[in-house]
Amino acid sequence: MSPSSAAGISSRRESDRTSAARRAAARRRTAARRRSALIIVGVITVFVVVVLAMPLFRKAVNEFTLPLGYQDVIRQQAAEKHLDPALIAAVIYAETKFDPRPSSAGAEGLMQILPQTAAFLARRSGATTFTTADLATPAVNIAYGSYYLRYLLDEYGGNTVLALAAYNGGEANVSDWVSRAHAQGHRFTVNQIPFPETQAYVRKVLKAQRDYRLTYPTELGYR
Repeated sequence: MSPSSAAGISSRRESDRTSAARRAAARRRTAARRRSALIIVGVITVFVVVVLAMPLFRKAVNEFTLPLGYQDVIRQQAAEKHLDPALIAAVIYAETKFDPRPSSAGAEGLMQILPQTAAFLARRSGATTFTTADLATPAVNIAYGSYYLRYLLDEYGGNTVLALAAYNGGEANVSDWVSRAHAQGHRFTVNQIPFPETQAYVRKVLKAQRDYRLTYPTELGYR
């Protein structure tokens, strides 16, 4: 083989290697672009899924941490009894978290109404067909619980702290505490509730009331 032929073969081989390297580089660039495109599509897909799922996730979290049910009944009773719907929801939350069950004291239903309290409220409201079994019906239980809250608020001059303390600890106890506070020349406050359970209950309801207003403004009729 002549030197010129050998040089030509070497040149073609070099050209082939260069072309192969260019094709390989092009394939790598194409693969890199595909990976980048897939990553971008994946990020967009995740973002869309998160955006679409967020309301459902928030709803699930709310229902787990701050449940709400029977909002139509709550709004109706709040309007009829001139109550804050969030207060009714907060009392239900503190009593049963919207999962009614009989208490060891015999209280029944969502708002944990004692049969004797319900009988008193039935007589006071003029109901003539009340039976204890009615307390198992959510709408009836919320109606009686709301009536009781309205009664207690009226009894204590609209003072929510005293009304809630009476709801949990009994009217006789609250009236005694208030009388003692007045005799000592000071105003009765949450901090002066001597029953730890009742003090914790009042604080829990007041916090839940604020949380329900913020969390469920539409469901509770604030807008």
